[in-house]
Amino acid sequence: MSVKKSSQKPSRRRISFSFHAPQAKEVFLVGDFNQWDVKKHKMKKGNEGTWKKTVVIKPGTYEYKYIVDGNWQEDPDHPRSLLNSFGTYNNVLTVVLRGEEKK
Repeated sequence: MSVKKSSQKPSRRRISFSFHAPQAKEVFLVGDFNQWDVKKHKMKKGNEGTWKKTVVIKPGTYEYKYIVDGNWQEDPDHPRSLLNSFGTYNNVLTVVLRGEEKK
């Protein structure tokens, strides 16, 4: 019996987020990929005060922010953003399938 490799590409990607906030007590990742659920993606604090979370999401364009000790904050390491309906900005992330990245 022979095994054929599937030519089908995976439909989701692992995306890692990080936010440096050494004094924070808790940080959550929120965005339209999780319906802005303020409790769904709690981040884990690393030794250097950087909070991390990896999520698995489908390719597409997403808006997101962090909630740091109850305060909504933009990602200072990711300058691409859009004005939201509250008069503040959301960061924007575009996820593509592997092999489809722009060169």
